Amino acid sequence: EVQLVESGGGLVQPGGSLRLSCAASGFAFSANFMSWVRQAPGKGLEWVSSITNDGGITTYADSVKGRFTISRDNAKNTLYLQMNSLKPEDTAVYYCSKGWQVTRKYDYWGQGTQVTVSS
Repeated sequence: EVQLVESGGGLVQPGGSLRLSCAASGFAFSANFMSWVRQAPGKGLEWVSSITNDGGITTYADSVKGRFTISRDNAKNTLYLQMNSLKPEDTAVYYCSKGWQVTRKYDYWGQGTQVTVSS
């Protein structure tokens, strides 16, 4: 059974930083591309970033490019998202997912982690 457990969210002031983690189990993590996706209050899903299975290629939405960094540790079956220079518009629930440039929700997704950027 695929399990993805996100953590690391919280309340942060504009300009601050957070590091999200996603612990994966139940599938061959090192063989899968992975993504971060977010959903702001009252809005649809927004793809944030993706990474290839070996971490060699990453891609970002224009809204986060230059501020966020996706990475992974295949030995620990963990995906990360380093978020710097956070803005109020980054406020959302953040989910990790298998796949590349994911734009839909899957049944195996976890609860996500809430990120709130506010002064």
